[in-house]
Amino acid sequence: MISSKIEAALNRQIDLEGFSSNYYLAMASWAEVKGYKGVAQFLYHHSDEERMHMLKLVSYINDRGGHAIVPAFAAPQKDFQNIREIFDIVLSHEVKVSNEINALVELCIQEKDYTTHNFLQWYVTEQIEEESLARTVIDKLNLIGEDKGGMYLFDRDLGNMPGEGGKGGHGKH
Repeated sequence: MISSKIEAALNRQIDLEGFSSNYYLAMASWAEVKGYKGVAQFLYHHSDEERMHMLKLVSYINDRGGHAIVPAFAAPQKDFQNIREIFDIVLSHEVKVSNEINALVELCIQEKDYTTHNFLQWYVTEQIEEESLARTVIDKLNLIGEDKGGMYLFDRDLGNMPGEGGKGGHGKH
């Protein structure tokens, strides 16, 4: 049985993961409208991934005898200056999510909830990958600078990244 304290903390994480999904969906929609199809595919894929992270938490809470609550998510930002701003936001948001996961892990240690601690290790590993990916994308954007040809190639390559939205991804996207 999950403690009410851990249950409440995991429900807050559901809110963050669901908001992340919507945030990346808003970014993807903006990018698509601006003609960045590859960036849009990449972000649609990440929106789906964040939703999967949320659903994994829902299942865990319910399987452990708690009740996962689906909150109303805050509306995400819908307009962005450029692709660089989007990926700066992605990185800072992923760092925030990592900090929240680490706080959950710390709470599990304090509460001696080793089952949830074990469950959260997947999220710890996932966040390392998410932050690394965002930093890699920003490094590429730094190399490109203001070069429009470079941005064209960047957009194309991002949509075709293995494991990203480019292959068998998102309906028409």
